[in-house]
Amino acid sequence: MRISFDIDDTLVCPGVDMPAEVGRIPNFIHRRLTEPLRRGTCPLVRELRRRGHAIWIYTSSGRTPFQIRLWLFLHGIRADGIINDERHRRAMAGRRFSRVPSKYPPAFGIDLHIDNSEGVRMEGDEHGFRVFVVQPDDKHWTARILDALDHTRT
Repeated sequence: MRISFDIDDTLVCPGVDMPAEVGRIPNFIHRRLTEPLRRGTCPLVRELRRRGHAIWIYTSSGRTPFQIRLWLFLHGIRADGIINDERHRRAMAGRRFSRVPSKYPPAFGIDLHIDNSEGVRMEGDEHGFRVFVVQPDDKHWTARILDALDHTRT
């Protein structure tokens, strides 16, 4: 299964008392180069890969694929694909929607998108794609994702 993650308020949760992952380089350098990655992301990604899933990032931010890959690499994570705002807009050009969704995972063969936004979940309901919503302050977010996958047919 191809699974994508949003970044803002899903993998990066500023302003929330949520511990961050420890990177591969010293913290004083890490803080200058990248954003804090939400604790639990690294073991979650390892488990998803162990189960045979591909890991993608789907963000509506202007971060470049290089920036995102570097950020993940510094935490020991490899993304199989990255969709940022620019790539999303190119993929949506020429498609006929009454209102273009902020994210559209089917355009990239993504089976499940994980996001913090109820609005994205509503777009999924409207346009026929699966979204699992996690809250920025949910300390058990990784267990909830794995549990949902355990109870989902692919």
